[in-house]
Amino acid sequence: MTEKIGDLLAAGPTLSVEFFPPKTPEGLDNLSTTLDDLEKLRVPGLDGHGSDGHGSDGPVRDGLSFVSITYGAGGSTRDRTRDLVVAVNDERPFPAMPHLTCMGHSRAEIDELLADYAAHDVRNVLALAGDPPADGSPASGDFTYALELVEAARAAGDFSVGVAAHPELHPRSTDRAGDRRHLAEKLNAADFGITQFFFDADDYFRMVDELAALGCTTPVLPGVMPLLNPTTVKRFAGMAGAAFPDDLADRIEAAATPEERLARAADAAAELSHELLERGVPGLHLYCLNRSDIVAAVLDRLPELQHP
Repeated sequence: MTEKIGDLLAAGPTLSVEFFPPKTPEGLDNLSTTLDDLEKLRVPGLDGHGSDGHGSDGPVRDGLSFVSITYGAGGSTRDRTRDLVVAVNDERPFPAMPHLTCMGHSRAEIDELLADYAAHDVRNVLALAGDPPADGSPASGDFTYALELVEAARAAGDFSVGVAAHPELHPRSTDRAGDRRHLAEKLNAADFGITQFFFDADDYFRMVDELAALGCTTPVLPGVMPLLNPTTVKRFAGMAGAAFPDDLADRIEAAATPEERLARAADAAAELSHELLERGVPGLHLYCLNRSDIVAAVLDRLPELQHP
């Protein structure tokens, strides 16, 4: 039976990556190669020091703990996400977790999709509100908030349910206190959280402390985005309301070769990951943009990981 992410987190720090469903046969072939490469990764130990009480001690599994697979705006990649999740879950040694979004879906559609996942032994889902239509038209569907999707997943089967967290506040939040109250309510209903990417560890730990002050101790995995493509990530950061490291982006853009570019991006991502691990996070979640080389490069730079 497929492992549940909530159980993996309870056993010790995790290591996970996120993919997006490719649009072309060539993209699928490249992702298959990426999965082959990542399947070979061996990570004998991920030391969650817990030095300031935010994490737990214990080893991670020998390799990736799980992977997550994104869901296009308004469910635009629904079938591709579903097929990829089922295939990875069946064929790989790590569980695959699909994203689910509120936008554009009826309750019957979500219930049908969750039933299909349960029938294929997919036991993990990430419940997201999703982005409103880019053209400014009114959002449609029977769901408005991620909390409603959490409740739907609980009713549909024995799922481990994750939700999103924004260390620098949700882009549609109007005040910090209200943002944290809503986030705490959502996390208390879920089994774990995964953050939007950020570039300053203090933003993550401030969020964790604010949640703890509200009585919320649900584990939240930090999302780390290697800055391989500064232009794309800057656009993502603008949409998410996240601060963007222009100086780092300039250094990476100034790289003379692709190899130097990858090395500079990996150096920065590993520096952030090292600080997070030193301060005791429950695991690492890497936004790898469907590339295995950047994952291996980041892991190679982390003394906590005995990665050959």
